[in-house]
Amino acid sequence: MDRRYFLQGMGATLATGLVVACGGGESDSSDSDNSNDSSSNNSDAFQADPNLGTAPGVSAKSRVIVVGAGMGGAAVAKYLRLWGDAIDVTLVERLPTYTSNIMSSLVLTGQRTLGSLTYTHDRLRSGYGIRVVYGEVVAIDPVGVSVTLADKTVLKADRIVLAPGIAFDDVPGLSDPDRMPHAWKAGAQTTLLANQFNAMPANGTAILTIPKVPYRCPPGPYERACLLADWMKVHKPQARLLVLDANADYVAERDNFASAFTGLHAGVIQYIPNAEVSEADPATLTLKTLAGNFKGDVINLIPRQRAGALITSQGLANATGGRFAGVNVLSYASTVAGADKVHIIGDSSATTQPKAGHIANQEAKVCADAISRLLSGLSPDPAPVTNSACYSTITQTQASWLTAVFQYDAATASMQAVAASSGASAGWDSRNFREMDTWFGALMADTFA
Repeated sequence: MDRRYFLQGMGATLATGLVVACGGGESDSSDSDNSNDSSSNNSDAFQADPNLGTAPGVSAKSRVIVVGAGMGGAAVAKYLRLWGDAIDVTLVERLPTYTSNIMSSLVLTGQRTLGSLTYTHDRLRSGYGIRVVYGEVVAIDPVGVSVTLADKTVLKADRIVLAPGIAFDDVPGLSDPDRMPHAWKAGAQTTLLANQFNAMPANGTAILTIPKVPYRCPPGPYERACLLADWMKVHKPQARLLVLDANADYVAERDNFASAFTGLHAGVIQYIPNAEVSEADPATLTLKTLAGNFKGDVINLIPRQRAGALITSQGLANATGGRFAGVNVLSYASTVAGADKVHIIGDSSATTQPKAGHIANQEAKVCADAISRLLSGLSPDPAPVTNSACYSTITQTQASWLTAVFQYDAATASMQAVAASSGASAGWDSRNFREMDTWFGALMADTFA
């Protein structure tokens, strides 16, 4: 697939321009997941553009509560206001800012800061009239269509959208996750892992683990390995990187990553498949795996993943062996009996699409459109289309790309990849690396601006 078609296809899925204020995420001159806590639970004043949905003092026709303000939650809240017929939207989030996991591996190499990846909810409030409530949801009533916060506040609506992201399995023996940080939720662990790499001996051994699928961002661990290997060549020239993959083979961009691992980075990376971690020993920095025991100076241990805790605690994790939430992909309504007014998008949902920020944005739009139709007495679009697009850093200055278009298949009631509209770059180059920043800016603007 030619790059221009990739960029055109990707651009068609983003509804805003590239040069807009995103409520944060400024570019570095060097070029639902944050370590900050909200000090209180409060509901911000409702401010709406009179041309968008419900204006102050006007009764809403319908009410929707969105839980989680990451890539999926922020986008669905925004597009419910843009597309809905006077829908009142309340966005509930634990933290006052969102730090993007996308591009966060560049923080490890010093090419970005966490500040350049941090976004606020200001534009969602001022531009679209979304109520933002900072608090933690502890219970959901799918029949009464309400959520209860930790401070006992009860919010009622006509529909609920859940976008709580991922949770991690406990790793036997790992009592202190900071000894082997995953940094798979951008924030304090990202900074911690960067500091550990900087302090590693010049001839040290680093270990990066890849969990069993499904996990957030299929190419992500492989591209992080490439990026770190390139950085180590300069800063830790005698060091090596062991990549322990719980899967039998590369799960994304096989041609590009296999070529990079065995060619470009062959002197640094040792790739070991079928190496699922069974136990960790933080005292000796050792991992026990099905492929043997491995000791390192720095260990980036990315555990196996499941739906956010709220999904599990509320009995909505009914797919993938109880790890993720089954949904009807025409509307992302839960497939749990009696919970059809609860919609689940992003990493917590179980679909045939990858778990990634771009797909979360896409699922949010399908969900927003479906809810808008349902609240108007109509049926969801019977043939939704989504697009998953991303770039992968192969070096500190070069990247590859991957894209896939998904079309609803009525026979399987699932989203299926369209082969003619999907593909990956043949190799990597510096132009892709530059275009990666444009793609990222457009995606974040479409979500938060």
